[in-house]
Amino acid sequence: MKSEKIYINGTWVRPVAAQPIDVISPSDGQVFARIADAGGEDIDQAVKAARASLSGEWGRMAPVERGRLLYKLSELINRDADDLADLEARDTGKPMSQARADIAACARYFEFYAGAADKIHGETIPYQVEYFVTVIREPRGVTGHIIPWNYPAQMFGRTLAPALATGNAAVLKPAEEACLSCLKLTELADEAGFPAGVLNVVTGYGATAGATLAEHPDLDFISFTGSPEVGTMVQIASAKHHRACVLELGGKSPQIIFSDADFATALPIVVAGIVQNGGQTCSAGSRVLIQQDIFEAFTAELRNRINALVVGAHEKDLNCGPLISAKQKGRVQEFITQAEVEGVRCMAQAQLDPAAPNDGHYVRPALYGPVPEDSALAQKEVFGPVLAAIPFKDEADAIRIANDTEFGLIAGVWTNDGARQMRVAKALRCGQVFINNYGAGGGVELPFGGVKHSGHGREKGLAAMHEFTVTKTVVLKHD
Repeated sequence: MKSEKIYINGTWVRPVAAQPIDVISPSDGQVFARIADAGGEDIDQAVKAARASLSGEWGRMAPVERGRLLYKLSELINRDADDLADLEARDTGKPMSQARADIAACARYFEFYAGAADKIHGETIPYQVEYFVTVIREPRGVTGHIIPWNYPAQMFGRTLAPALATGNAAVLKPAEEACLSCLKLTELADEAGFPAGVLNVVTGYGATAGATLAEHPDLDFISFTGSPEVGTMVQIASAKHHRACVLELGGKSPQIIFSDADFATALPIVVAGIVQNGGQTCSAGSRVLIQQDIFEAFTAELRNRINALVVGAHEKDLNCGPLISAKQKGRVQEFITQAEVEGVRCMAQAQLDPAAPNDGHYVRPALYGPVPEDSALAQKEVFGPVLAAIPFKDEADAIRIANDTEFGLIAGVWTNDGARQMRVAKALRCGQVFINNYGAGGGVELPFGGVKHSGHGREKGLAAMHEFTVTKTVVLKHD
């Protein structure tokens, strides 16, 4: 794998500034690879290559042919799934089973959008009798993609597949903390036969390569997933050039447990919702809101399950792996320390595998509660395996607490009352609501995105293809 090179105009090249970036394994804290550090000149060349491709073979390619290329890439991903999962697990620290699921989801993105490439239709508008009016959808042009380190393979598919399916040319900047699977996937895209310049992948630091891409004047659209703080900078950069963007900026998602909920079904999903990927998930169910009359009973079961979890190295394929970096581990521990200073009780804590390397970035999953509504654990995105248990009185109180954060990404509602299910779903301010389930296995087909500080625009499903296209109205006057 060409980890110390970047991919521009169909060729693997060394960046202008050749000093590489060390890649550190979260499981043991050791350097195991290096990636290229792209600079401004590299970014500019990537954008120019993408722009040129729109005037060539790619710009003239029929949608069905674009779909066939995407499908071929999905087949290559499935062919090399084991190697990709090994890279993903070592690079991010996630357990092998989670890495394998991520690679399968990446392949599914390209499969789904391959089939949809020729199915995004325009429309006709009934107008005055002497006119024929049609609305067509066209690609935006050159799209920039800045993705995070928590799901590099999944995000590669999630953001690029709809952009390419609709005929755009792309420049991708993966996170410097974890991008090896993205580089391998780029090799597979090259093998699939995408024309030169259609896909360009540049690694480097977010503050330099990422910022340069976000501010580039010749981008037509940008898709960003990351923190609200960086998302604000991306949106400001986009505003300077009067271009649109999609921002997915995290969440503080609630799982709401009513007294008539099915404990046996809810409990394992609530645990998985905070443990998956070490809690480093925008849609993590990091708050569990529990009706007062079942608070003690439900948390007793929750404590047993969390106390039984084991965290360790990625290759052991345990319940939870390490966090991505020493920096992220320190950030999560600051939240834990603050909770202890506030007097919030730790109700349960997972075990650390005795064989876990000493220099790994391990944080044991933990349950805290009852957590005051104004506590940082109830309001801020920890991005770690820390679950806040919060009691509520009744339906109105649950809705109030659920909506009382700056975020609004997803929510889970656990009740067997059909009328309540819909009342609560309608009242929650977020982009997705899951009733008696949570996450739906990734949901490639399901529009995804948030409100408030969780961002705007939609990814996944056909909605993503609408984001990556723009309408043109054609008005023909005839006799």
